[in-house]
Amino acid sequence: MKKLNTLTIVFALILFNFISFSQTFQEEKKDNFSFVFCTDIHVEPERNAVQGFTQAIDTINKLQPKFVITGGDLIMDALGQSYERADSLYNLYQEMTKKFQMPVHNTMGNHEIYGIYKKSGADTTNPEYGEKMFEKRLGKSYYSFDYDGWKFMVLNSIEDTKKSKYIGLIDNKQIDWIKEELAKTDSKTPIVISTHIPFITAFAQKYSGSTIANDSSLVVVNAKEVIDLFKGYNLKLVLQGHLHTVEDIYIDGIHFLTGGAVSAAWWTGPNMAFEEGFMLITVKGEDFDWKYVDYGWQVE
Repeated sequence: MKKLNTLTIVFALILFNFISFSQTFQEEKKDNFSFVFCTDIHVEPERNAVQGFTQAIDTINKLQPKFVITGGDLIMDALGQSYERADSLYNLYQEMTKKFQMPVHNTMGNHEIYGIYKKSGADTTNPEYGEKMFEKRLGKSYYSFDYDGWKFMVLNSIEDTKKSKYIGLIDNKQIDWIKEELAKTDSKTPIVISTHIPFITAFAQKYSGSTIANDSSLVVVNAKEVIDLFKGYNLKLVLQGHLHTVEDIYIDGIHFLTGGAVSAAWWTGPNMAFEEGFMLITVKGEDFDWKYVDYGWQVE
């Protein structure tokens, strides 16, 4: 009887340890996931861009991230193009993104805005004029989604100046929306922002001179005001595009990560030594790490 009781206790301990290990494994598995940030794709029929983007998609599919965030400048250009050209580029992008084996969350870039350059000859009464072309084809220009305890906020950082020019700006309507989103978000929830035009960058200082200011088309002019909205919240990461370079600026507990470019120098080769690529971001519980993936495309 004593021997039986001992065996029962041993069995119970083994079962308890197995259940504990299984629960721990499941919790760790749940807390770990990866996603891709691919920006500045600039897809077009020319320059072998279709082949290049296809290779990038194939590489991403092999990595099997949970989802993809595109960082803007998805098409080569709609700013100064005819409606027919802009329409064909959007159609091409939409057709190609069907090849992704996971959800795709799009960010709007300046090159998605139809017709605001005078040379386009666009009719301002066209129902797809300006940002409306993106919204009609790809959905809202700013929105949020949640994944596994993390909150993702995709912003529209492009402002039409009505003078055949754009600047980087988060408008008042979005600022109100951000406040509303944060009001219903737990202060401990890790937050990621996607913006095409950067909030913070050292681009001008690195490439033009240490005392040179960033132009309003290279940086969001009211970025500080927007970032300050997140005080008291757990903003972890700001994903940025536009510059076709890679940066990781870490300040005040926030990473400002500029994601290179799928197209590098607009499908003509490396841009300032940065190859064609995308960011693979791996979330580990409350933290993350990243690497820039060169997917191997070469100019023919």
